[in-house]
Amino acid sequence: MVAIFSTIRELDRLRQIYVVLVRHGFADVARRLGLGASAKSKTPELPAADNELALAEQRGTEEAKTNPLAERVRLVAMDLGPTFVKLGQIVSTRADVLPAAWIKELKKLQDEVAPLSFEKIREAVEASLGSPIDTIYASFDEKPLAAASIAQVHRAELKTENGAERVVVKVQRPAIRSTVLSDVELLHDLARLVERTIAESKTFNPTGLVEEFDRAISAELDFLLEADNLGRFRKNFADRPNVRFPVVHRAASSKTVLTLEFLPGKKIYDAIREDGMSGEKIAKLAVAVVIKMIFEDGFFHADPHPGNILISGTPEEPVIGLIDVGMVGRLSPENRDRFVDLLIAFSRADHVALADALYALGTPTKRIEMRAFRAHVSLISERYLGREFKDIEFANLIADLVNGAQKFGLEIPSDFMLVGKALMTLEGVGKEIYPELNIEAEIRPHVLEILKKRYSPQRIGTELLRGVERLGTSTYDLPQLSREVLDDLRLGKIVVSTNDTTLPIALDRLGRRMFSALIAGSLAISGAWMRAAGDKTLGAVLLVFAAVWILGHLGLSVLRRG
Repeated sequence: MVAIFSTIRELDRLRQIYVVLVRHGFADVARRLGLGASAKSKTPELPAADNELALAEQRGTEEAKTNPLAERVRLVAMDLGPTFVKLGQIVSTRADVLPAAWIKELKKLQDEVAPLSFEKIREAVEASLGSPIDTIYASFDEKPLAAASIAQVHRAELKTENGAERVVVKVQRPAIRSTVLSDVELLHDLARLVERTIAESKTFNPTGLVEEFDRAISAELDFLLEADNLGRFRKNFADRPNVRFPVVHRAASSKTVLTLEFLPGKKIYDAIREDGMSGEKIAKLAVAVVIKMIFEDGFFHADPHPGNILISGTPEEPVIGLIDVGMVGRLSPENRDRFVDLLIAFSRADHVALADALYALGTPTKRIEMRAFRAHVSLISERYLGREFKDIEFANLIADLVNGAQKFGLEIPSDFMLVGKALMTLEGVGKEIYPELNIEAEIRPHVLEILKKRYSPQRIGTELLRGVERLGTSTYDLPQLSREVLDDLRLGKIVVSTNDTTLPIALDRLGRRMFSALIAGSLAISGAWMRAAGDKTLGAVLLVFAAVWILGHLGLSVLRRG
């Protein structure tokens, strides 16, 4: 195993990992992976440190007796540093992989560290922006606002044509990128090793988790991506004066330095305690913001915890400011529709539709027995249906459904996991400051709006146009495809045997009937929704068109048969 990790740096890091695992009671796991060989290497660069190992084993034996497994995993991540802390934070969003107790424990991970000296920060800023710090900023506070494992943040004043503007500067720690990427490469190797040597680990898909983490941490290390995220959020909320995102000063930003508008405001709890802000108004505003992101925009802040929210404005009209948007999620229009289908099925207590919506959202990794899958989903949903809607924790419902899907080999998109994480975080904070918060009541108008758009004449017309375009493309390709099929038939690659001369006629009739049913159904649903939305005239016209279409189709069928 040691041969896999060839460099001294890798061997030294492996030794650290081995010692930490042993210290927290995972000696058996470390030995099964073969990490003990690197830990006991006798090279001059890698001393055996037998005393350290002995002490670690003694402590690990005691810790295994007293501390829960999930807590010991969290302690391992904390001891191994920023890469593993970030890994734990990201894995804590995967309700399809980890049980609830583990997720709760890993959410405690914090990456606060001792701040770097101002001299190192100055060097990092000047190296990244290519100019002396005094030529860019009129002032730069030497004391950081916050210090984390990836970056630390300072107040400053940016020089502008009109004087100076208050800003905050996010500075990436020097060498953190190389450290993290080196650890990630090691994690890829370890994940493959774990899957080879510990059969039961395949349930957790270690290689898939590390690949997901690799993408997430690589994005977080590029501050220009965060700048792009802020620009997109500002555009999506341009018409909402009570929602703010900081402006990015691109001329004073790079991949490792981000200069942002200073947003005034206080943390949620301070604003409520010191300024008399309404917990109800803040909770409802925060929920409305995230729900809009998820259901309308399909682009959402994946980590809306209290530290990323600033409150300003007045008690009557609070303003919410959102910062630190390095972790975002995306939902395609199709997945938004499927998520809505899932919520509607649950609200109707339709277990079959709920299972089907969940199945449509995921990707099967093996053949799924739908009857058993639907029965399992039914058992999950019944645990929640007996409660009042305001008492249902939708994030937990999503987590339970995803866990159920995972057991049947249904892979759910990772961004859907981020939806669960965002809702879980928001729901927890919201109910803490306003216990009567009803997430379902806040979601309902957005769901109705999506349904209204889904069955609007414009949407149906667009979908039909796309269908015609796809049909046209297929027709254009048909001669070439037909030639290829005929060539395969001539070469004996395809064997077709049938004595039914009516089959082409039947298929043609079936196609026409399906198309007619699609048109009639679309008109009828659009008419019903228009009437429900208050436009009774247009609704009636669409329903009449649907009836005429159906009667006309039936009449033609009778005439053809007669």
